[in-house]
Amino acid sequence: MPKRVLENIRAFLKGFAESFKHNSTEYLEFELRELENVFALTLMGGEFVGIPSPPTTLVIRLLPHMTRELYVMQRRAVEMDDILGELAGGMFEIT
Repeated sequence: MPKRVLENIRAFLKGFAESFKHNSTEYLEFELRELENVFALTLMGGEFVGIPSPPTTLVIRLLPHMTRELYVMQRRAVEMDDILGELAGGMFEIT
């Protein structure tokens, strides 16, 4: 094979590997955000979905260490599109 063809193949494979690494990293970061959200929801709001909540003293002691989880949980709540909630809010004037 000519040298130029080999260089093109190597460049393509290198770009493919970089793209795969980038996508893999994005998937891991997304999974981490989701796990942090689930942890915060389980710790602070588990009783809403039927999971027994931990003792309040434990939650209060963990609260200062949960700033990132609370930020992720708040961001996820803002990003969620709750059409039923918007309809109910419009019908019953809930603000």
